[in-house]
Amino acid sequence: MKPEENYSYPKKIGFEKNTFLLIIGIIFIASTLRSPLTSVGPIIGPIRDGLGMSNVLAGFLTTIPLLAFAFISPIAPKLSKRLGMELTLFLSLCLLTVGIIIRSAGSILFLVAGTFLIGVAIAFGNVLLPALLKLSFPLHIGVMTGIYSVAMNISATTASGISAPIVIHTGYGWQGALAIWAALSFLALLLWLPQMKNKISLQPQIKKSSVEKPVVLWRSPIAWAVTFFMGLQSLLFYCTAAWLPEILISEGMTAEKAGWMFSFLQLSQLPMTFIIPVLAGRLKDQRIIVVGIAALYLIGYGGVLAGGLSWTPLWMAAIGIAGGASFGLAMMFFTLRTETHTEAAELSGMAQSSGYLLAAIGPVLFGFLHDATDSWKSPLLIFMIASLLFLIFGLKAGRDEKVTVFN
Repeated sequence: MKPEENYSYPKKIGFEKNTFLLIIGIIFIASTLRSPLTSVGPIIGPIRDGLGMSNVLAGFLTTIPLLAFAFISPIAPKLSKRLGMELTLFLSLCLLTVGIIIRSAGSILFLVAGTFLIGVAIAFGNVLLPALLKLSFPLHIGVMTGIYSVAMNISATTASGISAPIVIHTGYGWQGALAIWAALSFLALLLWLPQMKNKISLQPQIKKSSVEKPVVLWRSPIAWAVTFFMGLQSLLFYCTAAWLPEILISEGMTAEKAGWMFSFLQLSQLPMTFIIPVLAGRLKDQRIIVVGIAALYLIGYGGVLAGGLSWTPLWMAAIGIAGGASFGLAMMFFTLRTETHTEAAELSGMAQSSGYLLAAIGPVLFGFLHDATDSWKSPLLIFMIASLLFLIFGLKAGRDEKVTVFN
């Protein structure tokens, strides 16, 4: 008997009050998982100049949350077993709100400390929401993953689009452009309160005669393929979020237009973040999807590398479609390559821990290469190499296999 079989969960998505409130809560938590991060890229210049930072330190602002993801992700399933998902997510939203406020205080120390707290808080949502979807909506994982992904990307798109206008057209500066997202996390916290009367744990309820053994995935080739797939798509996204607006500015685009180009990139993600999870859930083998995503990445980043602004919207669309599809597929791999919600949480924790550790290298390496060469050509080659590696590991992760579980 699978652990889920002892749980009572909604068999279908309906309009029952409790299910509706759960979906609303998930949507708003998802909306907080990228917006505090994507709001930084379009205004990295004003932040850097205002605090007198180097490009390496500016790139490190994107790396700090990724390091937090890497170290906190394995802890999230374990803490959820002790406290329950609801309380764990509630506490993470509290921490996120505090982190956003601290980050906006106006000094390098507060900027770094607040960014780290934001990364810790987001790590819990990253890991636990896919497992919560598998447990709460087992018959609609694709649809719910699509809804979750769309909510995340709508807020991320909005954040990247309005950051530069807030700096340019208001008197709040970069501090105000970063602080505004505390309101969204606080709203998510309030909307999650109805779930506090429940206590869903990742600890499976099994018969007393049974002895549960810990799930170990570190020796599973499929688990590692999913991990590198997750890490590479994250590396591509966070390098893009941190530096692409600055690259466009260096080619002659205004800061405001560069911010909106990045928003257009994110807007291009939205259809795929919903369509790909649904499509992937209906296919036994997802390798054809991986090939299409890799091709779009290479076209988009190749266009940026070639230079010139005339075709920029086309390159942004290609990168955005690929990014939305790769993220949606990565989230689906956590459930498609596992049998139970416990395995899904462990795979999510493993993939996001090691994967984000890999992704953390990207933004700092970008800044270092730019400072060393005084050019964006060498850093942009990272995009091309990462896209090819993404294809290799994606072809393994997309096979119709389950992770090998070692106890």
